[in-house]
Amino acid sequence: MELAHAFDEFLAPTETMDFTHPRVQEVLSEIPSGLSPKATANWLYEHVRDRFLYDPYHLDLRPQALKASEILTHKRAWCVEKSIVLAACFRGVGIPARLGFGIVVNHIGVEKLTHYLQREEIVFHGFVEAYVDGIWSKCTPAFDPRICRLSGVEPLVWNQQDDSLFQEFSLNGKFMEYLHFYGTFADVPFALMHQEMKRHYPHLFLEQLETRPFSFHFDPTFLKDF
Repeated sequence: MELAHAFDEFLAPTETMDFTHPRVQEVLSEIPSGLSPKATANWLYEHVRDRFLYDPYHLDLRPQALKASEILTHKRAWCVEKSIVLAACFRGVGIPARLGFGIVVNHIGVEKLTHYLQREEIVFHGFVEAYVDGIWSKCTPAFDPRICRLSGVEPLVWNQQDDSLFQEFSLNGKFMEYLHFYGTFADVPFALMHQEMKRHYPHLFLEQLETRPFSFHFDPTFLKDF
């Protein structure tokens, strides 16, 4: 499939989407042979969705932590980490991909997270937008089947044509609301992510935090002019 130069930045490796790294290449080598582009995209989506347990309690905003090759060494990951891995894998097989971010409110099972964030909004929730068969569509690989069972929702499916974001309703009522979209990006907008998170969670930026139940790390260089 020939692509216009406009797609080049969504196919290129970056510091975060380092799909030439052996760990990412190992994932790509597991793709069944003979799949169509749509089937390949779906295989990668489900693989990344299910590979990691969703864990929003250990957040690291530093560039060295948010590399696809580094994230692949973990068993747990939060939405931004999963999105980076998925976008890297898409680019690694020639599917243009970009990262998207928004602010969401999750109404199910987030009392613990709200305690640490000190507000209900989840800032810089990550998702992926991929170009398959001539169409850009959004997907989020964040919630694995285990966390879906605990939350009373079905795992999201993605048909590579329509947007597939978080479920709006659980079996018990309202589940997820999108309050704001930051847009889509060719790579992680580290400065914007740091600044928006500090704007909403200033208490998390007082010091680097590392505890068993919750950890938060950031790079102060992205806050010098903020």
